Amino acid sequence: MDTLATTLAQRLGTRWPLIQAPMAGAQGSSMALAVSRAGGLGSLPGAMLAPQALRAELQALAASGLPYNVNFFCHQPPAPDAARLAAWRAALQPYYDEFSVDPDAAPAGLARVPFNAETADLLAEFKPPVVSFHFGLPAPDLLARVKSRGAFVLSSATTVQEALWLERHGADAVIAQGLEAGGHRGHFLGADLSAQMGTFALLPQIAAAVRLPVLAAGGIADAAGVRAALALGAAGVQVGTAYLCADEAATTPAYRAALQSEAARHTQMTTLFTGGAARGIVNRVMRELGPSSPAAPPFPLAAAALAPLRAAAEKAGCTDFTPLWSGQNASGCISASAAQITALLAQGFDARKN
Repeated sequence: MDTLATTLAQRLGTRWPLIQAPMAGAQGSSMALAVSRAGGLGSLPGAMLAPQALRAELQALAASGLPYNVNFFCHQPPAPDAARLAAWRAALQPYYDEFSVDPDAAPAGLARVPFNAETADLLAEFKPPVVSFHFGLPAPDLLARVKSRGAFVLSSATTVQEALWLERHGADAVIAQGLEAGGHRGHFLGADLSAQMGTFALLPQIAAAVRLPVLAAGGIADAAGVRAALALGAAGVQVGTAYLCADEAATTPAYRAALQSEAARHTQMTTLFTGGAARGIVNRVMRELGPSSPAAPPFPLAAAALAPLRAAAEKAGCTDFTPLWSGQNASGCISASAAQITALLAQGFDARKN
């Protein structure tokens, strides 16, 4: 490995500066532990976990003695808008009728909770070695609490401006999230997707602009992608989609089938599932309502009204209302252990193969 990669791996406590992207709903601590045992940095998505569930997962990670990352969201919760919700339910009404779903069965409250003081208290007990954030950084006092326990802090940037902001506000490293990455965009200074770039256009610009280590995320599915990222100035990489069909992933058989089929070649940015822009495989609801309905409430409020439809459709064996998060390059989605996938990706750090 080159000096940048070696230095970052040492700081992460790993053999390679390879982070398994946190994927809420698709994995838990078993995936993170498998990756960390294999020499990468496993990640636990914490944004959708209730406090008791988060505690249990952190206990499993801490007991292993392995390095790990725990990830949280930093979005500003929007105020519920009754008129907007009514419009969203009206748009979904034909589907409620089709599946005989009661829209009032939708769960109340936010499905994704931003990092808060209660979570900071919990982290103080476990002192995770790495903590990452999406949608910026938490409030300065909360960030200071995380860093006071020795955590190495990462956050995603989708533009050079966001990377510079993260550097000024206390991040220890920046994840350059290209437009082809699966799941939610990490933007926080602006939502104009036309201002965002693909990974290999964004990465060298961020690397030239900040003094922090930069990790590349988006479109990296194999060792060749890792080598390309390093050649463009990355100190490491973060990979998500390639792990979605791992033995330890919590993805359903239908989701895995979509990832390993021609369907995975057609992904699109959509706001239908949560209200936030996220990339996934195109399915029925995206085709019929359009990927970004103006009726959908802002992130994360849109998810509640879709939840009973998703449950009913999945019970019937279809993914019409399931968010099939995926990046544009699903070619690395193989049925294998997370350790095997990590080993294949890590070949990109072998200088002899450059």
